[in-house]
Amino acid sequence: MHALRPMTTTRQELLEQALFRGDGLHLENPDYLDVVRSLLETLLRSDVASKDLTASALNLDDSRASAVIVTREPGVVAGLQELCWLLDRSNISVKSAKNDGDPMESGDALLHLQGKRGQLLALERVALNLLQRMSGIATATRCFERRVAQQNPSTRVVATRKTLWGLLDKRAVHLGGGGTHRLSLADAILIKNNHLALIAPLEEEAATAAIERAWRFRNEAAFIEVEVRSEAAALSSARAFRKLREASQQPYPFLLMLDNMRPTAIATVLDTLRAQQLWDHVLIEASGGISDSNLQAYAATGVDAISVGSLTHSTRALDLFQRIQ
Repeated sequence: MHALRPMTTTRQELLEQALFRGDGLHLENPDYLDVVRSLLETLLRSDVASKDLTASALNLDDSRASAVIVTREPGVVAGLQELCWLLDRSNISVKSAKNDGDPMESGDALLHLQGKRGQLLALERVALNLLQRMSGIATATRCFERRVAQQNPSTRVVATRKTLWGLLDKRAVHLGGGGTHRLSLADAILIKNNHLALIAPLEEEAATAAIERAWRFRNEAAFIEVEVRSEAAALSSARAFRKLREASQQPYPFLLMLDNMRPTAIATVLDTLRAQQLWDHVLIEASGGISDSNLQAYAATGVDAISVGSLTHSTRALDLFQRIQ
């Protein structure tokens, strides 16, 4: 039997391959464009409806005007690509002063707009909601990434599927420097505790059986990941994956999600994986209960990735405003 190719030679590469795939989230991607179109059209229908009653009551005609979108606080710009697409469809000309992913300071102009006064007013709230949410996510992600890097440069921050705006939230995380993780249910194989409960009563037995079933579908999946809550299940999962790799001899991103474990417990699991010659064949993700207050403690354990649901499910929108000129 040939010796296994150690995963350490491509560890960071495999992590990027599996969890950092935001480069494909752009408007030239028809699947992403469909998500953007559907969301923005829904927001417009709910906000604008049939008319702007205030503009009609004030008898504001359709002569042209200019406007500028400005930030009141520092952060990371996100959502410009999507907003420019929306404004262009509404016959509003746009000149960008920033690019997605750029840093911004309080008072910076992001976009200069020209169009009919009624359109500028009618689209204002949807435009700001879009930029404020996506920029808030990108800003929080970059902040978390920097804090993690200070503690451990090899650990990365990734998002979860706990999102309000789906792929738009994932793109915002990408622009902030974080990982997208799984993009949809069809994107990767992520075996969670509810899957395991349907396979066998013991977590370690269920995890091994699930990995063996999932392995046949690896060519359809960006990665395979199993969520475990005990050291026994983590070790049995890593052994099962190493055994499956013996025949293929090909690097493949397999992740262990250590769910709701304290940093001390995670450190113990990692030490055992190294002692049993399993570390080089798995990537480790810490997940569950991770916040700003304990982020660096999890990074100090040496995990490859930390998934943070709050990046997208409860992020704070940045403070932006539109001013008619």
